[in-house]
Amino acid sequence: MKKTSNCWLLESNRPKYLVGGFILGLLLTFLCALGCAGGMEFKDRQWGGKWDWLDFAATLLGGLLGQAVQLLIIWLIIK
Repeated sequence: MKKTSNCWLLESNRPKYLVGGFILGLLLTFLCALGCAGGMEFKDRQWGGKWDWLDFAATLLGGLLGQAVQLLIIWLIIK
């Protein structure tokens, strides 16, 4: 029997979106993650798919967490 989760972040390939956004936020900025999230969803729409707001939100959440970790590392270095 297949186990299903109730968490929207664990559905489909959203963990990949979350990790990708985290890496972008950590190495670059949240705004870069925002642009990439929009670009990925635009690409999906152009290829006949639909805009998935949950994929977009997963990428942004990852970018936000990555940016927070980046700022924490910078703060620890400066302190």
